[in-house]
Amino acid sequence: MKIDDLFHLKGKIAVITGAGKGLGRGYAEALASAGCTCVCIGRNKEALDETVALIHKESPESMALSLDISDVNNIETPIEKIISLFGRIDILINNAGTEIAKDFIDVTPDEYDAIMSVNMKGAYFLSQAVAKQMILQKQGKIINIASLGSYIGLAGSTVYCASKGAVLQFTKTLSIELSQYNIQVNAIAPGYFLTDMTKPFFEDEEHRRWIENRIPIGRVGTSKDLAGTVIFLASSVSDYITGQTIIVDGGWLAS
Repeated sequence: MKIDDLFHLKGKIAVITGAGKGLGRGYAEALASAGCTCVCIGRNKEALDETVALIHKESPESMALSLDISDVNNIETPIEKIISLFGRIDILINNAGTEIAKDFIDVTPDEYDAIMSVNMKGAYFLSQAVAKQMILQKQGKIINIASLGSYIGLAGSTVYCASKGAVLQFTKTLSIELSQYNIQVNAIAPGYFLTDMTKPFFEDEEHRRWIENRIPIGRVGTSKDLAGTVIFLASSVSDYITGQTIIVDGGWLAS
């Protein structure tokens, strides 16, 4: 068997949250390059349309769909629409995330809810809606996006780190419940990557140099550094892997 055949995703339907920019757009580009049709979900329809335009040549049936996953009472209808259009959902990438950098002592209940409602609650109930279809198919891949903050404390990011720590345990526990249906649940934990959300962290050149010097590979990551990992976890070659988190951080945690 050719190596390309092992990792191909032709005929597969993927739902990707937060796909309008940053790492979410990168996941869409990676999956499209492997032949996957991508449903790009997010709140900014214009940005989603840009992502779909970028992948149109390789994935002409891909589409954009506006959805605020923090509004968990309105998740079912968009998922039903996707199923009616494509007949199935093979892959879910729970990528949407948000952060409010603030000292613990100053965080308000509304700010706490704003982060948790996207990073954990939204991912939880979107997975629930999609898993109902995957159970009927007796096949599926759910890929959650964790973080370095799942493993280490980051000052000024108590809620974010708590939400990403929860993603790890959600991944493990959900993998146990869904394994009987041939559904694999894994996670990717990116390290320091340059995105719109992390841009403020890198505006201080001295701080950026400190981070890059701390990473054994010597640089922050780009979306291309995650392409192989997401294709691997979305493809059949990872069918015997579930409940795991792959850290992609240039060696940060190892050092």
